[in-house]
Amino acid sequence: RVMSHRAIVAGPDPEGLGDALEAEGLAVERISGVVSLETLRAAGVDDAEVLVLTDVGEASGIPVAKERHPDVRVVVYSRESLPEFAKGQADLAVDPALLAVDVVAEELAAEN
Repeated sequence: RVMSHRAIVAGPDPEGLGDALEAEGLAVERISGVVSLETLRAAGVDDAEVLVLTDVGEASGIPVAKERHPDVRVVVYSRESLPEFAKGQADLAVDPALLAVDVVAEELAAEN
């Protein structure tokens, strides 16, 4: 498949969602440290379809990403709950215990 759709995976990815997204044909960039305007820009947020956040401790990156690229779809894939301020800005929150990475990746790829 042509790699035209882009995703950013921010945070540790113990379940391997980034790999599953790549298997679905998305080009995946990763942010391993702090999610900031600089790291989001470097990862290509301006033309990414989806930002997957696996570390709710980096939830402050959500409004930064949305301000930079209002159409980016923010998906939180974590067992932890999002802080209140970020709940309204995330498009989807998924608990890895409830949905496997392949199911989530397939859904995200189908929407792009």
